[in-house]
Amino acid sequence: MASISRVWHGIKRDRFLYLIMGPGIIFFLVFKYIPMWGIIIAFQDYSPYMGVLHSQWVGWMHFERLFMNPDFFILFRNTMMISLLNLCFFFPIPIALALLLSEIRHPVFKQVVQSIVYLPHFLSWVVVVGITFLLFSQSSGIVNMLLAYMGFSKFDFLSNANIFWGMLTAQNIWKETGWGTIIFLAAIAGIDPQLYEAAKIDGANRLRQSWHITLPAIRSVIIVLFILRIGQIMDVGFEQVFLMMNGAVSEVADVFETYVYRVGIQSGQFSYSTAVGLFKSFVGLFLVILVNRLAKQFGEEGVY
Repeated sequence: MASISRVWHGIKRDRFLYLIMGPGIIFFLVFKYIPMWGIIIAFQDYSPYMGVLHSQWVGWMHFERLFMNPDFFILFRNTMMISLLNLCFFFPIPIALALLLSEIRHPVFKQVVQSIVYLPHFLSWVVVVGITFLLFSQSSGIVNMLLAYMGFSKFDFLSNANIFWGMLTAQNIWKETGWGTIIFLAAIAGIDPQLYEAAKIDGANRLRQSWHITLPAIRSVIIVLFILRIGQIMDVGFEQVFLMMNGAVSEVADVFETYVYRVGIQSGQFSYSTAVGLFKSFVGLFLVILVNRLAKQFGEEGVY
């Protein structure tokens, strides 16, 4: 009884904190945890008319179908390559931008720059892809018009399979880099200023201060975000890929999200598409556990 009394006393004392947490907890319960029971249809021949309770159980049949599908390798390759490009090129850029922003001493100029780099995040992918078409369309794109004006031949940016992954990565960098700096700037703001003062006395310039003080101080934040990003390696974003895809690049553009849309939404194969989604989740979970364990072996805290 005493322990229960202490719990209720703690809840009463921190009631406003729990109240703030309420919307987030409700969101995850309603949209993340409660729907998880629906994954059982991945092991059924689900029929909307029969329902979950009365649909026939088929075991691992849908997973066998996925792994035996000739398109599985293409889907896996495209998904992994797009994610790895984002991991290698997009992930470090917000860190570098946060370091640069932290060096700006004029507060008004710093706020203006931050506001400008944050703005693309609030644009939908429909708008971003529309801007991309306006810039790089072969017939009327601004870039190709400039190339023609300078005497060069026009280049087909949007239907070239060789640069499709690079186009997606560049879009992600332009849209999300500014927003990604928020967490790193918050971590940098928590560094003790006396460390920089001591480094200045020792003759360290700003570059050495960033390398020897700022980066080590935010290393734990970088590692946690890296582990979380690894967990999303099978999620490349349906809207962006779907809007950018066309017949000429379908061989390198088709990913698990677009495949699930075709077989699940358009073809009504709900059990099979659920099995595909469950496979993606399992891969993400496995990688998070693996990378988190590796981080702990190197002396880092990790996610848990």
